[in-house]
Amino acid sequence: MSKAITRRHFVAAIGGAAAAFAATDAAAQPSARTRSPNERIALAHIGTGSRGMHNARIVMYLGEADYVAVCDPDSGRAHAAADEMAGKTGHRPRTYRDFRHVLDRDDVDAIWVSTPDHWHALITIYACMAGKDVFVEKPVSHNVVEGRLMVDAARKHDRIVQAGTQQRSGPHMRAGCEYVRSGALGKVHMCKAWVVGGHPDLDHPADCDPPPGVDYDLWLGPAPARPFNPNRFHYEWRWFWDYAGGKCADWGIHLHDMVHWAMGVDAPLAVTSEGGRWVCRDNCDTPDTQVASFEYPGFTSVWEHRFSDYPVEGKGHGIAFYGTEGTLIMDRSGWQVFPKDPAGDAPSMVGSDTQMYVDHAKHFFDCVRTRQRPRSDIEIAHRTTSALHLANIAFRLRRRVRWDADNERVVGDGEANAMLTREYRQPWGLPRI
Repeated sequence: MSKAITRRHFVAAIGGAAAAFAATDAAAQPSARTRSPNERIALAHIGTGSRGMHNARIVMYLGEADYVAVCDPDSGRAHAAADEMAGKTGHRPRTYRDFRHVLDRDDVDAIWVSTPDHWHALITIYACMAGKDVFVEKPVSHNVVEGRLMVDAARKHDRIVQAGTQQRSGPHMRAGCEYVRSGALGKVHMCKAWVVGGHPDLDHPADCDPPPGVDYDLWLGPAPARPFNPNRFHYEWRWFWDYAGGKCADWGIHLHDMVHWAMGVDAPLAVTSEGGRWVCRDNCDTPDTQVASFEYPGFTSVWEHRFSDYPVEGKGHGIAFYGTEGTLIMDRSGWQVFPKDPAGDAPSMVGSDTQMYVDHAKHFFDCVRTRQRPRSDIEIAHRTTSALHLANIAFRLRRRVRWDADNERVVGDGEANAMLTREYRQPWGLPRI
């Protein structure tokens, strides 16, 4: 969310439709411990970059949790975050570089993980083992295997683990998905999700020493040892396979998740993908142009991202559901139906990007107190994330991959199955749950 966040936005977002939406979406299967509705939650934030501080400001505006710790291997960022929190709340949380020291604290109830993607799984798993609840940003994992272990850790240790797939907390997103499921569009035979636009060409900066105050070895963690390069660090790490899955994983998780929700599916039968780094001439390695096709029972879904600003269906990002009786186009600002019969019913609904983010954070704290499974539970997020991981595997192998969702294996392709996990740099590795 790029626009400025104001207190007025937050106050408006928490009331009205958001409150009604939260009340009607209590997830099933409550867990063991129940908190008082008025009990304060002691929260630690791990990862204090742009996304991390966007999330932290939402938490501070909500006022439902107290920050007791912030953690980042870039100590400058951690201290800046703690200073901002002190200025806004009157209490300065303790700062750390190493997340393990945070997990050692008995007084931390929950952690919010806003690190680069390659750290999401390990921190979440270790947090569950330490008895902490977790909000983890999307994509929840770097690869399929560690995503499944995140689910296993949450279940074994009876933890609330909610993913940062905020669109599941958008009332208009829910209503749009319900409209698709109602049958009013007829037979929906194709879906499409997309985002257009990109970052400037990042060029080829030389390797150099990390900035002062940065524990670069800890920042790398399980990823391969590489010389420090500015393009591999803050924010731009998204465009390297070592740490992330490019735009497909970054935005695709949000938008393809709505395809799963509306169409009532959680895994493709097969995936193909094509593209390349055709626009940017730099040292990054994820595609700046990519199309993926997902085969599902009875329909096809397409993902597209490109660095051209020209919109799809008039929108820079969105999801389209193409039916025999009409088409529904949806993004974070709302949705509209375009009926086959121009004189037919054409419902629409306006949404709020701000409300979506606020209500998603509030829902997490509600679930920590009630022990109910979140609407963006880790199992749901893992399934959607896996679909985008498969798209990247298909892209990198340049071939169609068939998916056995029950066993979470690629059918008859050992090379693809090897890419469902990664080699972890010592001493890091996936723990035994």
